[in-house]
Amino acid sequence: MTTHAGTDVQHFLDSHPFSRYQKLILWLCFLIVAIDGFDTASIGFIAPAIRAEWGLTPAALAPLFGAGLFGLMAGSFLFGPLADRYGRRPVLIVSVAFFGAASLLSAWSTDLTMLLVLRFLTGLGLGGAMPTSVTMTSEYCPQQRRSGLVTMMFCGFTIGSALGGLASAQLLHLIGWRGVLMLGGALPLLLVPVLLLALPESLRWLVLKGRDGSQIIMRRIAPTLASLPHLVVSDKKLAGSPMAELFRPGVIGGTLLLWSTFFMSLLIIYLLSSWMPTLLNGNGLSLSNASLVTMMFQVGGTVGAILLGRWMDRYSPHKVLSIAYLAAAGCIVVVALSGSSLALLVLAVFGVGFGVSGSQVGANALAAAFYPTSSRATGVSWAAAVGRSGSVLGSMAGGLMLTLKLDNETIFFLLAIPAVLASLALLAMGRLMRARTAAGAIPATLKESTV
Repeated sequence: MTTHAGTDVQHFLDSHPFSRYQKLILWLCFLIVAIDGFDTASIGFIAPAIRAEWGLTPAALAPLFGAGLFGLMAGSFLFGPLADRYGRRPVLIVSVAFFGAASLLSAWSTDLTMLLVLRFLTGLGLGGAMPTSVTMTSEYCPQQRRSGLVTMMFCGFTIGSALGGLASAQLLHLIGWRGVLMLGGALPLLLVPVLLLALPESLRWLVLKGRDGSQIIMRRIAPTLASLPHLVVSDKKLAGSPMAELFRPGVIGGTLLLWSTFFMSLLIIYLLSSWMPTLLNGNGLSLSNASLVTMMFQVGGTVGAILLGRWMDRYSPHKVLSIAYLAAAGCIVVVALSGSSLALLVLAVFGVGFGVSGSQVGANALAAAFYPTSSRATGVSWAAAVGRSGSVLGSMAGGLMLTLKLDNETIFFLLAIPAVLASLALLAMGRLMRARTAAGAIPATLKESTV
């Protein structure tokens, strides 16, 4: 909107075509999360080689995965507030350089303890890079296309995961597990100079903080504009820290509901990612078919992210994601009841990936649209951090249920419960936002997520 005080940043972005400069920013963030996905997938493929070289038991190797997850959680809590205070650009670049260096150093680990510490540090950097990429992308998107563009950018993670798994499987016998870690470290370090040269600061953050540089960015977004407007942001910074802003009246309800959604969603994703091949193989499916079915979970997540993002831009995003999680719960029940039908199992697992993984990507876009500029990076990062606690629980829960000798049907029936809870949380969030908007209690930027 244009007022006597100036033109709102979002109105400026909405009133011009999505420029090549904005596309460059989106692709740079895509590359960051793709490298994140590469690292996440590759560690699972190199773990058996590490175990063989050092003569480790499976139990001794288990903390290797947990160290990375705890690092991701800590990084999300740490870097979000820093990105709101010091800017998205420096935090992104430092995060990428940090996890690249840590991954590279991991290749020279001499024992498991050293590797665990370096995997934690790698996760720390990754925990800052991913949510800040979501924040940066969101703040350069036109409102009417925001969800679709953010989810498309975040598909870099699933693509990077697929390439990481493929590359690790093909290269492991040639360069060993240390070579794979070196590759995982070299890629982000090579990206750092590109980010230094090409990645700008968030336009919204610059205007909010009154920093220089907004005129140059505006000219790159709208090169044919005769005169540049004076930009303002409608969501002014409130007194207090970015962390405190997450719990203010009118915001705290949405924060808690978002956290519930992230927790339930990542619990399901990591339980299935960690234990689905084991569960299916134990139910009589060959390892090759179990791998095929598990792959369909990732394929479904990628397709779901793209389509759900587009639907979120057209319809109520809360309803779109709520329906998707509910449909995923139904597909989980079908998995439990699929019996010996491989075709039905493949279709159902694809549906679970579509509804859960796809919705989790959409929830990132929803979180970015929900919070004001001054606390957006903190809001997205802390929701991701809470979600990571769900991923840790999911990884542990699968092992516990197998230890208790629960059959597959029972395990999948139980897994449908968090999907239903995520659906209810988003439904409640949508109703809360509509009620707050009607009462005029929500800041202008928060209304963007109540379409």
